Amino acid sequence: MLEPFFKNYFNQSLTKYNSQVDTINNFGPMLSNLSDDEIRQRVQILKQKLLSNKNEADIICEVFAIVREATFRTLDIKHFDVQLIGGLVLNDGQIAEMKTGEGKTIVALLPTFLNALYGKGVHVVTVNDYLARRDAETVGRVHRFLGLTVGLIQEDMSPEERKQNYQCDVVYVTNNELGFDYLRDNMAFTQEEVVQRPLFYCVVDEVDSILIDEARTPLIISGPSEAPTQKYLQTSQLARVLQKNIHYIIDEKNQVVKLTDEGTLFCEQALKIADLYSPSDPWISYVLNSIKAKELFIRNTHYIVNVEEEVIIVDEFTGRTMAGRRWSDGLHQAIESKENLPIQDESQTLASITYQNLFLLYDKLSGMTGTAKTEELEFEKIYGLKVIPIPTHRDVKRKDFPDLVYKNQYLKWQAIANECIKMNEIDRPVLIGTTTIEKSELLAALLSEYNVPYRLLNARPENIESEAEIVSQAGCRGAITISTNMAGRGTDIALGGNLESLLKVKLKKFISDLVSVDFSTVLKSAQFDEFLVSFVPVFETFGLSKLNESSVREDLLEYLNEGIIPDRSDIMDFITAYNSFLKERAAILLEEKTLITKLGGLHVIGTERHESRRIDNQLRGRSGRQGDPGSSRFFLSLDDKLLRLFGGDQILNLLQNIGLEDDAPIQSPILTKSLESAQKKVEVYYFDSRKQLFEYDQALTMQRNGIYSERKRVLEKESLRDWIIEYGERSLYDITLAFSTSTNLTLDKFFALKTQELLGMPYQVKWESAKGDINVLLNNLKHQFQVSYTLKEAQLEAIEPGIMRELERSFLLQQIDFSWKEHLQKISALRDSIRWRSYGQRDPLTDYKKESYSTFVTMLNRIRHQVIYFIFRSKITIDFE
Repeated sequence: MLEPFFKNYFNQSLTKYNSQVDTINNFGPMLSNLSDDEIRQRVQILKQKLLSNKNEADIICEVFAIVREATFRTLDIKHFDVQLIGGLVLNDGQIAEMKTGEGKTIVALLPTFLNALYGKGVHVVTVNDYLARRDAETVGRVHRFLGLTVGLIQEDMSPEERKQNYQCDVVYVTNNELGFDYLRDNMAFTQEEVVQRPLFYCVVDEVDSILIDEARTPLIISGPSEAPTQKYLQTSQLARVLQKNIHYIIDEKNQVVKLTDEGTLFCEQALKIADLYSPSDPWISYVLNSIKAKELFIRNTHYIVNVEEEVIIVDEFTGRTMAGRRWSDGLHQAIESKENLPIQDESQTLASITYQNLFLLYDKLSGMTGTAKTEELEFEKIYGLKVIPIPTHRDVKRKDFPDLVYKNQYLKWQAIANECIKMNEIDRPVLIGTTTIEKSELLAALLSEYNVPYRLLNARPENIESEAEIVSQAGCRGAITISTNMAGRGTDIALGGNLESLLKVKLKKFISDLVSVDFSTVLKSAQFDEFLVSFVPVFETFGLSKLNESSVREDLLEYLNEGIIPDRSDIMDFITAYNSFLKERAAILLEEKTLITKLGGLHVIGTERHESRRIDNQLRGRSGRQGDPGSSRFFLSLDDKLLRLFGGDQILNLLQNIGLEDDAPIQSPILTKSLESAQKKVEVYYFDSRKQLFEYDQALTMQRNGIYSERKRVLEKESLRDWIIEYGERSLYDITLAFSTSTNLTLDKFFALKTQELLGMPYQVKWESAKGDINVLLNNLKHQFQVSYTLKEAQLEAIEPGIMRELERSFLLQQIDFSWKEHLQKISALRDSIRWRSYGQRDPLTDYKKESYSTFVTMLNRIRHQVIYFIFRSKITIDFE
C-alpha cells in the first residue's frame, strides 16, 4: 500500500496512479520467491504478449514490479512508491518533475524497459558523455540482468560502433550525438552508412536543459565556405576605435547592436567604401559581429581560449565547454580576430535541425528533471508535454533564506568569503554557485588569501577531469566547493561524501601502483592501511549501492580489463580485507554523517541570480536531498547583470533616500519578489524567441522531412529506373505547362531547345506539332523520353553492366544534397531579411512561409531537371593503356 504521507500529498493529477502502485506492490512477494532464470522467463512471456498486440495496460504493473525486483537484486536499491509514480508518468509520455536526489536515474529504468520490449529501440538522452557512460555501466546492469542489450554512444565512436550500439534495446546517448547522428544519417550515400533506427521512444534526462535551454541553438553540420576572412581582421581593428553610444548602441537585454548614423558614416570612411549595406559587397554583418565580440562576448565568461589557440564556447547553463561547437553567421570568426587567434574559414550549412523538431520525431517522448514547472507553458505549447510534479520520498527540510543585496561587488564578495569562513570554522560543508569562470576564480583567490581550503569546478580542462569526484565529495565535513553551475552534474551530493565515487577514484589510484609490486606483500603494508583509512568519511549507510564482495570485484575486473593491474588470484585477498575494514568502520562513518546533519547539512551559496529561475532552483536543490537538512542563500549586488538591467538604479536611489549604510545589505521580501519578476520577464522574452524560432523552423521542418524521406527511399530502393522515368515525365510536364500558359508567341524556339536539351535528342520538337492539343504533345514527349532513356541505358550497360543503376542513385543523392544546401542558404537569407516586412504592415511569418514554400517547389523542379540532364549526358571513358 502507499505510504500515508504520500496519500496525503496526492494531487488530482496523480490520483489515477494510486491503484497501479498498489498492484505493483502486490506483485512483490511473488516475484521475490522466483529465481533469476524464472524472472527472465516471465519477461519473455510479457514480451510475446506485447508483440501480439496485447493491451499494454494489462501488463504494465507486472513489468514495473519485475524491474523493481531486478533493481533490488542488481543494485540493492528498491524503488519507492513515488519513484513508481514517476515511472508511470514517464510511460504516459509526460514530464516527471522530481527533486534532486530523488533517484531519477533508476526511475527511468521502469518505462525504458517496458518500451524496449517492443523491440524498436529506446533512447535515454543525457546532457554529457560522462552521464551517458555512467548510466549505461551502472543502471544498465538491470536491463542486462533481464536479458536486454544496452548500447552507449560516445563522441569518439566510429560509425560502425555507433550502428552496433543503436541496434541495442536501450541506448544511452547525449543530445548532441543523437542530433548529429540523425543529420549524418540523412547525408549518407549508402544504406550501410545509416546508424540509427527509426525514432520510437525517448526519455530525456534534464529535460528542461535540453528542450528549453538548448532549443535556442540549432544543430548544424557545416562544410567549408568561400567567404573571405580578411574582412574580420579589418572590422576587428575598426571595432576597437568605435565608441559606445557615439558610433553604436548596445541593447544588452536583447543582445543587439545598432550603428548610429555617425557610426555608419565613420565605418564607410574608415573602410573606404560607399555603402556598408551593398548587396554585392556587404560589410555590415562583419562590423556588427566585431562590435558584438568586443562588447557582448567576454573571455572566461562566454568562452575560453585553450592551449591550441582555439575559441571554445562555454555553455551558460551547464558551465561546461562545448568543444567542436562554433557560433554561426561569422560571430566565431569575429571573436577569433578579437583575440588575435588564427581565423578558421567560415562554414556553410549542409544540414541543420533544432532540438524542438528533432525530439518531436519520436513516436513517444517523455522527460524528467528537478525544475520544469516554471516552463510548464512552453513544454505544453511546443512539445505537447504536461509537467507532473512528483512528491518527495521524505519531506524537504531545507531552509531558503532571503537574498542579501549589497551596494557593490566588493562588499558582496567580502560577505561571501566571510560566510565561507564562518561555515568552515564549524566544519559545515558549503557549495558555492557562480555564473562565470572569472568569478569562480575570483572567489577562489579570495579564499586562498584567507587560507580557507576549497575545491574549484569550472570549465577549465584541468578541473573538468575530476568533476564527478569533486561534486560527489562536496558533502564531506568541512568541504568548500566552488562551481560555475550545478545543472546536469549527475552526481548526488550526499552528506559525508559519496562512497561509490570516492571508491573508484581512490581504488584506481591505489591499484595503479601495484603493477610491479607483489600483491600479497602490499596487503600487509602500511600503504594498504593508509588506503583503508582514507575511507573513514564515507560509508554505504548513506543510501548508496551496497558495497559487497561482488561490487568490489566488478570494479577490480573493470580495471583488469583496462590493463591497469595484472590478473592475479590474490586480488581476492584484497577484496576480503577491504570488506572487513568497511564493517569495522561502520559506526565511525555513521557518526560523520550524523555530525554534519546536526550542523545543518549542506549550505548552498548563490553569488548571482541567473536569468532563469530554474538554474537558481537547481543550485538550491543540491541541498536537502532525501529529507536531509540544508540551507541556501543568495548574495547579490546592485551591479549584478540582472539587477542592473531590471531596476538597479531605483534600488540604489531607495538606499540613498532611507540612509542605509554602505556596507549594510538589504534583505526584503519586496526586493526578492522584484527579482523574481525580473527573471520572469527574461524567461518570457526567451520563450518568445524560442517560440519564434520554432514557428519559423516549422516551415522548414515540413520541407526537411520531405527531402529526408526522399533520400531514405533512394537508399532503400534497389532499382530507381521507374523513379527516374517519373522524374523525366514530370519535368516534361513542367516545361509544357510553363509554355502553354505563356502569352508570348515567340517562345516556340525556346520550347524546342528546352525539350531537346532535357531529352538529349538529335532533333527538336516543334510546338506546332501539338496542333492545339497539349495532351497529344505531352504524350509524344513522354514516349520519346522513354525510348531515349532505354537507348541510353542499353548504351551504358553494354560497356559496364549495372552502371545505370549506380548512376541513377549517385546523381539523385548528389543533386538532392547540393540543392538542399543551396536552399538552406536562401532560407537563411530570407529569414534574416523578412522581419523588415513588419514595417510595411505585413506579417513576416506568413510571407516567410509562402516564399520558402515557393523556393522549395522551385528546388524540387530543379532537382528533377538536373538529374535527367546529367544522366543523358553521362559517358564512360575506356582507357586502353
